[in-house]
Amino acid sequence: MKKRKKIITVAIDSPAAAGAGTQAKLIAKHYNLLYLDTGKIYRLFGKIRLNNKENFTYKLVKKEIKNLKFKDLDKKELLNDNVAVSASIIAKNFEIRKIIKKFQLKCAFNPPRNFVGSVLDGRDITSVIMKKAMFKFYITANLKIRAKRRHLEFKKLKKKISYKEVLKSLKNRDYLDKNRKYSPLKKTKDSILINTTKLSKKACFMKIKTIMDKKLQFNGNL
Repeated sequence: MKKRKKIITVAIDSPAAAGAGTQAKLIAKHYNLLYLDTGKIYRLFGKIRLNNKENFTYKLVKKEIKNLKFKDLDKKELLNDNVAVSASIIAKNFEIRKIIKKFQLKCAFNPPRNFVGSVLDGRDITSVIMKKAMFKFYITANLKIRAKRRHLEFKKLKKKISYKEVLKSLKNRDYLDKNRKYSPLKKTKDSILINTTKLSKKACFMKIKTIMDKKLQFNGNL
């Protein structure tokens, strides 16, 4: 059997609404990488927890993670506020984090053979899940700009929420992400900082692409 070429691994961490998900998808599409939004996994299990309040056990989590399909992560109901609250509760559970971590590691370092690598985004990807990733990025943006972006997303989804409420929610989310006990959000020393405050989606992607292409050409991946 022909030996598989060294896979391309991209790890991205960011605060909420900084544009990491958008960039991860663009990277995945351009380089033919498996994309995994790790936050959606916690939201999915947050939803499962709400549907199984009496029987939500580690055994159920292990069973559901084995049967998880990527299309399950695209369900619109995962964006609901009650699911987000449930997901935040789950994220504090160390044993559940261990179960989910195994799934994330498999996606990161052993993606299906039709992909040439993987790109994962979340809060602890560069610091915990993909410490040895080929590329590590920390994507951020000004809080007010992130709030405007998220508010616009909600308006498109016809959700009635004010800009001030979104701003307050993101500020609180930032605090919780950076101060949680397990796997807090932080920029690792070897992560490349990408500030999207004044960058368009295309400009941001071209900046990341330039960085990646330079290293990939040097390594013989391109």
